[in-house]
Amino acid sequence: MTEPADRGVDHLTFDQALAALEQTVAELEAGGQPLERTIELYERGVALERRCEQLLAEAELRVRRLVEGARGAVATADMRLDDETPA
Repeated sequence: MTEPADRGVDHLTFDQALAALEQTVAELEAGGQPLERTIELYERGVALERRCEQLLAEAELRVRRLVEGARGAVATADMRLDDETPA
């Protein structure tokens, strides 16, 4: 019996989820798995990606609240990753 792809994902920290996502992607890219295993890996990857997005959104909200609390008004900061370029 196969366990759900998102089982155990909800307790992962961002770093753990990202590492697991990277490992899952590497396994998918390596290929050679039966179709069912490939689908399981893909589902797990989606669950891990959602977990990472959730944790990033929560972190952004925490930072916004800190900025708001420190300045008394909401101030938006440019929060791009180093490898992203402005649009």
